Amino acid sequence: MIKVISKLSLALITVFLTTTATHAITKLEFALDWKFEGPSAPYFLAIDNGHFANAGLEVEISPGKGSIDAIPKVATGAFPVGFADINSLIKFLDQNPGAPVTAAMMIYDKPPFAVIGRKSLGISGPGDLEGSVLGAPPPDGAWAQFPSFAKANGIDIEKIKVEPVGFPTREPMLAEGKVDSVTGFSFSSFLNLVRLGVPEDDISTILMADHGLKLYGNAIIINTDFAKANSDIIRGFLLAVAEGWKDAIDNPGSAAQALIKRNPAADAELEERRLKLAIDANVLTDYVITNGMGVVDKTRFAEAIEQLGETYDYKIAPNASLYFTDEYLPKGAIPLQ
Repeated sequence: MIKVISKLSLALITVFLTTTATHAITKLEFALDWKFEGPSAPYFLAIDNGHFANAGLEVEISPGKGSIDAIPKVATGAFPVGFADINSLIKFLDQNPGAPVTAAMMIYDKPPFAVIGRKSLGISGPGDLEGSVLGAPPPDGAWAQFPSFAKANGIDIEKIKVEPVGFPTREPMLAEGKVDSVTGFSFSSFLNLVRLGVPEDDISTILMADHGLKLYGNAIIINTDFAKANSDIIRGFLLAVAEGWKDAIDNPGSAAQALIKRNPAADAELEERRLKLAIDANVLTDYVITNGMGVVDKTRFAEAIEQLGETYDYKIAPNASLYFTDEYLPKGAIPLQ
């Protein structure tokens, strides 16, 4: 009898251990590019709605300090996954050949690089910039791409008075009429101006991607060494990210509330609107609606890499396969609707 009970107990323990191992949760750290604001809400919604948990993941999300912030974090292995500007990633890999980092899922099919002007100051479109005063923070990502935007639109930069400004003073100077337009991210500068009391119908948002800029924007980046050893984890993570974005597109208010739980000082209404602006202009583009989320068009990507060379001198011959892989995505892109 004792032997029978012992065998039965051993069998139950084995089943318990096997079941526990099967449902083991993997902790994964995810580095954002910026603070906890509207566009980061889908990742928190993926936590709250159980998408990461369904993939066997417990994801911890950390804020960043700019578009390049996550790249060295992921390249060094401090974080296995991150969110960063793919153009900054291309430059990083050019300067650090062989670094184990690449993009694995495109999120911003159109980058948020923009020129934001005031119609009352004469700025409605690209053709109005010559003869005007443009405020541009020297480290600004949008300003870095302005020469390519200008070239694509036949704008003579020499005919624009460029006023170097700081990030904190950029929108206030435009609100006060000290400059006619500024470079910045579309969903941030627009809302900053609204908060400063500038009438919305006086604000012109000139998205560079709608005027000749072929570059892509932010993508999920991965440490390639980690990914090779943990391909199923990366695949599950990317699918959960897509589910988070699907939920945010369907219910931006719910996404904003998921964000506010992590950043109680934020304005829920403002961040919901910031998220909607990002969805409409950068994420849910015509291409993504037709083809799905995550992938890049190879022809456009090649053209983007070439266009980036107008403002950046490559040290080594560019190679698209180093900058993006669809290996961890389902065959084809992920439908969002």
